[in-house]
Amino acid sequence: MTKRIVKVYPRFERLWHWTQALLIAVLMFTGLRVSGVHAFIPFGPAVMLHTLAALTLLVVWIFATFWLFTTGTWRQFLPKVEGMLATARYYAYGIFKGEEPPYQKQYWRKHNPLQAATYFGLKWVVFPAIWVTGILYLTYNFWDSGADSAFVLAVVRNIHLLAAYVIFAFVIAHIYLLTTGHGFRDHVRPMVTGYEEIDLTPEQEAYFEANTPDRLKPLEPAE
Repeated sequence: MTKRIVKVYPRFERLWHWTQALLIAVLMFTGLRVSGVHAFIPFGPAVMLHTLAALTLLVVWIFATFWLFTTGTWRQFLPKVEGMLATARYYAYGIFKGEEPPYQKQYWRKHNPLQAATYFGLKWVVFPAIWVTGILYLTYNFWDSGADSAFVLAVVRNIHLLAAYVIFAFVIAHIYLLTTGHGFRDHVRPMVTGYEEIDLTPEQEAYFEANTPDRLKPLEPAE
């Protein structure tokens, strides 16, 4: 394996990431207002902004899902048992002792086993839960059919809130982990420029040099 600086995040993936981050921030802020946690903005505008941000994010996710499956990038999010315990131990203990991470990022496997499992759970359980309940809540007037509807609406609301708080916890953990290891700036830079230092097999390196040399950059000299 050879370390090279490779463009691992194409423009669409970076645009999708930052658009999603902005919209989720808006949804968290307005959602907390709708739930009565704060009163920084009026209730009515908060509901309207929350709804517009949610629908926009839904469109973004539709395009992102299409891109993931047409490019084969969806395979990056398949969890693997191998290395799971070592990665969990690193985040629970080793990272505080200055140990080297047990998983090195590769071009065809950007996420470590714990990250892949987390994203898999979010994309296949939490996100569908928040979308289905959000749409049900938004269309309540169309399916309201009597006394039982109030109970169903309460269940829908609670599932929606639970999923939202799981996403909120993920965002907090995600931001915290960006401050570990090499530091916040080094973790964020690849999602801005698209380039990151990763390990390449000789076959991968030869392929990039022959077919897409623009995706390779020379290693920066050590300070």
